[in-house]
Amino acid sequence: MDQHEHPRRQPPSESRRPALRVRYLRSDHPRRHALPTRGDDPVETRGRRVAPRRARRTAVRRTARRSRGVSEPTAVEDNVLVAEDIRKEFGGLVAVNNVSFAVPRGKVVSLIGPNGAGKTTFFNMLTGVYKPTAGRIMFLGTDVTGKPPHAITALGIGRTFQNIRLFQNMSAQENVMVGMHARMKANLFNSILRTPGVRKEEQQARERANELLDYSGLGRKGGETARNLPYGDQRRLEVARALATEPQLLLLDEPTAGMNPQESAEFTAFLYKLRDEQALTVLMIEHDMRVVMGVSDRVSVLDYGEKIAEGEPKDVQKNERVIEAYLGKAAVEDMKRQGLS
Repeated sequence: MDQHEHPRRQPPSESRRPALRVRYLRSDHPRRHALPTRGDDPVETRGRRVAPRRARRTAVRRTARRSRGVSEPTAVEDNVLVAEDIRKEFGGLVAVNNVSFAVPRGKVVSLIGPNGAGKTTFFNMLTGVYKPTAGRIMFLGTDVTGKPPHAITALGIGRTFQNIRLFQNMSAQENVMVGMHARMKANLFNSILRTPGVRKEEQQARERANELLDYSGLGRKGGETARNLPYGDQRRLEVARALATEPQLLLLDEPTAGMNPQESAEFTAFLYKLRDEQALTVLMIEHDMRVVMGVSDRVSVLDYGEKIAEGEPKDVQKNERVIEAYLGKAAVEDMKRQGLS
């Protein structure tokens, strides 16, 4: 080497700069102005594309799910909602563990599982009550991960709650009108002045509330205080209020919980009506298997925060892991000995 020729500079050692994985673009040899990139960025290396670490980790998780027999969400275009590898931790407790989930357009999907399986926590992440620790939620092609509840409602997701959350001292009609708030245009200033536009909008809201009460079987009870309604009617009122938000996806959290057999049968008929007449996409948490098997197009099962089964109701009903989650391993083995499984 000529004494005036400078030696080529070597790329920085990873041991010296651990936070920055350096790959040089445009050449296999380092140059003074070569551009370093983060390790998570895809780059061209010797004529081939190097996948980012995040993509490789996702591919590994998908392979693992396929090996366990758990189906992947289908294409986003076919679904109203797609959840990808959703995880929720409370301190050291993992409530939902990397669950992927899809809700097809125009279908009724039930989410079932034993108590404490993570179903309501999953609902709360879909509606913005909780922010996922990891993962992504897509609604109609829009990323809604971590958005506040009012923003998600405005986008078109309505819900009911496991415990009834009506305004108990307001009338049934007023409760339904509350659900329209996200769609109303009047601001605080106009509402105080009671402008003609505000009065017209309120009248339209009352008419729409009456229509929804009629549809829900509460047409004659619009003036009654919510606290005075029978339990089954309060459940219907919650659904009517959720419908007032004009949802494209309706989430029902244990809608028949606490109902007697007659009320449960009447509410099931109401769900049939929603499914067949409104062509509404519904995601439902439910423990009553008669309701689940009767109205669902698809069923997913959670146990200890993980999805253990998914498919048509008749297939899930016979799934050994599902039976074990509900009845225990000993009961499943006993059924096998008796030839019942």
